[in-house]
Amino acid sequence: MSQMHPNKGDPDDIDQDELERLLLQGVDNSSDESRPPVKDQKTVSPQSIYAGARSYNREDEETPAGGDLQGALGLFAEAAQDLATAGVELGLGRHFACADYCNQVAEKAAQAVSLLRFGHQSMYNHDLRALGELVGAPEEIQAEMAILTPFHPETFYANTPPEEADEVISAKQASSYMQSARRVFRWARAIVLSA
Repeated sequence: MSQMHPNKGDPDDIDQDELERLLLQGVDNSSDESRPPVKDQKTVSPQSIYAGARSYNREDEETPAGGDLQGALGLFAEAAQDLATAGVELGLGRHFACADYCNQVAEKAAQAVSLLRFGHQSMYNHDLRALGELVGAPEEIQAEMAILTPFHPETFYANTPPEEADEVISAKQASSYMQSARRVFRWARAIVLSA
């Protein structure tokens, strides 16, 4: 028998607390009945990602008709999982892995906002500040994203051998990267979960 949720199976009746709980804890997948139906789900092709990148206009606060709420919620849930994993990595003393996951939190949170606002992920070149600008993040969030930019593995390993990665980042630094990732995550949460 499927797990019953307070929304009685109607995805339009779900409240913000229940939605956040589902994103952070997941649902019982023992039955397809527990999954809400997907309405107007859009597939994002690589061409659409590259064709539509533009800066977000702050005057346009409503989600455009082409917004992808399902995709945004899915990517936001991945960001939540990555934030939890970053905390585990920090606890294990794997400081670069923690910083890498923090980088992923910022990227996925911003891309979730992009999916919601534009209906596709925004093209960027691992510069998280530039991604933040594309999706309309405030300046203080862009600054937090810039702090996390160097921890994309391709960039980080260009100057640091993998065997030295955890030694060049202290626990205190990794903890500060967690704080930056949390700030970006909270900013995106306010947008994605209020849609």
